Amino acid sequence: MCVERQSDRIERAIRTLSAWLAGTLLFTSPLLTQAMPEIQTWNTENGTRVLFVAAPEIPMVDVHLVFAAGSARDGGRSGLAALTAAMLSEGAGDWGADAIADRLDGVGAVLSTDVDRDMATVALRTLTRQPAFDTAIDTFATLIARPTFAPEALERVRQNRLVALRQEDESPRRVAQKALYRAVFGTHPYAADPSGTPESVADLRREELIAFHARHYVGSNAVLAIVGALDRAGAETLANRLVGGLPRGEPAAPLPEVPPLAEATLTAIDFPSSQTTVLAGQPGMRRGDPDYFALYVGNHILGGSGLISILMDEIREKRGLSYSTYSAFLPLAQPGPFLMSLQTRNDQAEQARSVMIDTLKRFIERGPTEAELMAAKKNITGGFPLKIASNSNIVQYLAVIGFYGLPLDYLERFRERIESVTVEQIRDAFARRLHPERLAIVMVGAPATGALGDAGAAQVSLARGTP
Repeated sequence: MCVERQSDRIERAIRTLSAWLAGTLLFTSPLLTQAMPEIQTWNTENGTRVLFVAAPEIPMVDVHLVFAAGSARDGGRSGLAALTAAMLSEGAGDWGADAIADRLDGVGAVLSTDVDRDMATVALRTLTRQPAFDTAIDTFATLIARPTFAPEALERVRQNRLVALRQEDESPRRVAQKALYRAVFGTHPYAADPSGTPESVADLRREELIAFHARHYVGSNAVLAIVGALDRAGAETLANRLVGGLPRGEPAAPLPEVPPLAEATLTAIDFPSSQTTVLAGQPGMRRGDPDYFALYVGNHILGGSGLISILMDEIREKRGLSYSTYSAFLPLAQPGPFLMSLQTRNDQAEQARSVMIDTLKRFIERGPTEAELMAAKKNITGGFPLKIASNSNIVQYLAVIGFYGLPLDYLERFRERIESVTVEQIRDAFARRLHPERLAIVMVGAPATGALGDAGAAQVSLARGTP
């Protein structure tokens, strides 16, 4: 199945589903009018943890089934997890790719797969009316338990992946992102990009995909999130239908610890572009980290709030060095990256980099003002209801809560925890967790990158190739 065809099918299915809903009811989530959704949880007989929220007003169901089968499980075969997930809808049971697509399209169901560094996600949205519901559920259950990994389909998907990887090589931003992860994570499994490299994807064998699926797509290695028009009994029946065909298996082993960076590094990559992409990062925090809310709110002030952030003020408004800049924590099972990013003219890349790092240093030293903190809290808590305003939002949160073992009252207490953050907590957390003298910096652009400045223990690479 080529990417374009899959996109067309998803778009067509969404149109079908939306048209039916528009003709029957107003498409607003009941969760908008509730304080917080009640999360119910249990385990299936084969070990899958289920999280369920009833949303009876809309006759549809959203499902996210997540496995600890992200790219960190590639085992040195970069791209293996992503290619395995992509093949699920290319053939399963007695159906080929076209038959699977026809079954889902015919009932307006939408299915997608995604892989990041921690997890592989298979998502489904379907109506609860018949025969749409049974058709969509039976199709989903078959393709996660009995994918065929047909050789001809594998070669088609592989070639599409290779084209996409070559296209990514033409994007300075993607080149910089991949280089930054390698610089931040070194030999840790998080260093490799989930999409793999042209060399690794070309070398993956069908037997490896089959073995990866058999090891990781098992009941005890999965979390199932369900939101929709079902009662508890209906949700339990649905869960059993969706994952009952999976063997119990074993949970994936914990990932290795992410070591801190020992020194600063600077990677400069020649790229024929008028703009230089500048990224800086280091290991940040994990999901469930005790400093999560202090770092989250602090970063919102530093570079996570768009035009009103400190980075945007210093780099764009005061100096006109970049149209956009931001910072972010990307928490994972093990500490994911803290990163800062901007793009600027090649001849002012050094100045922009210096301003970005100096701004971080000042923020760590001084912390936010009380006024900045108050504004950030209002902004975060004011926008929070919209983040749980739809079933698709809620099911994503459920999957994250279940996968990372976050408390079930995470959503209910989110605003309370934001409101409790103080200036002192932010300053303390940033001082302990971020170290500007040990940042990994990546600059991708035209020859002005020759002026590397004094980045401490600089490491310069002029090659775009993967290590």
